[in-house]
Amino acid sequence: MPRNGFALSAIALLMTAGCAGSRHDRGAGEPSGLVGAWRSTVQFQDGAFAQIKDLEFLYAFNAGGTMTESSNYDSAPPVPPAYGVWRSLGSARFECVYIFYMTKPPEDATQIAGGWAPAGRGELVERIELAADGRAFNSTLTLTLFDEAGAPVEGGGRATGHAVRIGF
Repeated sequence: MPRNGFALSAIALLMTAGCAGSRHDRGAGEPSGLVGAWRSTVQFQDGAFAQIKDLEFLYAFNAGGTMTESSNYDSAPPVPPAYGVWRSLGSARFECVYIFYMTKPPEDATQIAGGWAPAGRGELVERIELAADGRAFNSTLTLTLFDEAGAPVEGGGRATGHAVRIGF
């Protein structure tokens, strides 16, 4: 092999080894910040949801800063999942803002075919503190409710949550 061909091969080998050594990917099953799937128990201290004692949330936090949340009460009344964004506040602390739409039943049997009508929205702000091992978090939530016109309405509240990472 010509001398400069050997040099090029050696440089390519060193570059490949350097890149492999500098990777920040984690293996399957290893926590990586907030990104991933979580299951949380949530308890409201006040507001319309305080009477619910078995509320659970499922979260999917995406690497790009978006997230989806669904609860075990999404069918009572029927509502779609919540969608939102999250960001790091540093030192294993995060903040999320996500929105869900509320529905109301038809006013009488003649309107059943139209399904459940829009009834406003809820906006949750959640502050998260990630455990040192990255496999759990505790959080505080604030819920604000809005009517169909976007005006704040009664029924919001404050809650605490405890989540565990879903994994294999």
